This record gives sequence, structure tokens and C-alpha cells, in this order.
Amino acid sequence: MRVLILNGPNLNLLGTRQPEVYGATTLKNIEQMCRAYAPEAAINFAQSNHEGVMIDAIHAAKSTQDGIILNAGAYTHTSVALHDALASVELPCVEVHLSNIHAREPFRHHSYVAPVAIGQIAGFGAQSYLLALDALSAHLAKT
Repeated sequence: MRVLILNGPNLNLLGTRQPEVYGATTLKNIEQMCRAYAPEAAINFAQSNHEGVMIDAIHAAKSTQDGIILNAGAYTHTSVALHDALASVELPCVEVHLSNIHAREPFRHHSYVAPVAIGQIAGFGAQSYLLALDALSAHLAKT
């Protein structure tokens, strides 16, 4: 399985940013966890605070990846452009959130990613990424 794990704005600050919400695990720790959990997977792990860079990564994934795991951060709730990029590449995408976005502020309850994702995993902290790897692997195995 070739997978792009793409992380959006402010996720580079994990471990220090609002640990009461996002935990103390860093993005580097999450990358290491994913690689150890799925050593057979070819994981391309990326993070950007810039929407256009994220869109470029999604476009590039069309010809190089089997699927995408996306934690779009705040862009989840605002970016029609990310929605359109995901729809255009036609790769299975699992939407991931460290916190339970449905138990937070009302503006976080809507996702522009969800309609073009095969599913959403939220609220399990860093474990959400491992669950997403399982979900994407299972989806690819049956297609």
C-alpha cells in the first residue's frame, strides 16, 4: 500500500499546541508510530500550513499513491478547494482528527472533506492515524 498521510495547518506544533485538546504527541512521533505500525506500507508523510501546497500534494498523489489519509486541520471546515482536489484525484481518502470535532465548537462540526472521504476517524488522538491506516488498508483490499 502506497499512502500519502497529509497534515494541515498548525499540526507542526503538536506536542506543544493545546496539549489538553491535542495531546503531547508530536507530529514526528505520529509519523514514527505509523511507520512502525505499517512497515509494509510505503508512507509519504507531509505537513503544510499552506492550502495550495496541500492541494499540490493531493494532485501529485493521483499517480503515485493508492490512497490518502488527511488531517486537514482547520481547512476541514473551510476549504472547498481541498474538497475539489480530493474529488478530482479519485483516490480513497480517510479523514482524520485527533480530537472529536463533533464535541467541540459548532463551526468544527461541518467538514468539506467528509463528502469525498470513505470515512472519518475523530477523537482518538494519535491512535486515529493507526485506525485510518487499518481502514484504508481494508478498503483497498476489497477494491
